[in-house]
Amino acid sequence: MSAGTTPKNKGTTRRKLLDAAERIARSEGPAAMSLDAVAAAAGVSKGGLLYHFPSKSRLLEALVDDYLARFDSTLQDHERTGRPNAVIRAYIQHFLSERQVHTPPPSGLLAVFAQDPQMLEPVQRHERNFLNRIRANASDPDFATVAFLSIQAIRSAELLNTSVVDEDRIHHLTDWLMARLP
Repeated sequence: MSAGTTPKNKGTTRRKLLDAAERIARSEGPAAMSLDAVAAAAGVSKGGLLYHFPSKSRLLEALVDDYLARFDSTLQDHERTGRPNAVIRAYIQHFLSERQVHTPPPSGLLAVFAQDPQMLEPVQRHERNFLNRIRANASDPDFATVAFLSIQAIRSAELLNTSVVDEDRIHHLTDWLMARLP
């Protein structure tokens, strides 16, 4: 670490890089995301980017890990309340709030997963964990599973660019699911 780089600066730089990479991945697709573009968008030298992420693959891995960690933190906050159905409610609410802030996941993500299928492993592990926690907290684990899978179906259809429902129908469905959770 150089004299001007403190642990706080290191974390701040990493966060700036991840935020810039996420913005670029969402607007242009992760397959088209270059390290140069991420460094420029974050206001960091390419050497600074490479210090944190020695390759595009490592950067994409970190993006996935960061997203899942933030999502996990949201679920944990609701889990700690101990209220039945708090976790599936948080899962659905997070899905809806994400839709208000971001565009749907870019289909270019498929190219990344096709190029490196191992990148799916942490996603699968986290999603399995989320479902187990949702079921453990649910008053009706089977209904909670159907709610979880409904959200997954919408996300998958958008990822594949095969969505057959519009935004109004998605909100109607999520309202319907939430209304049926005690």
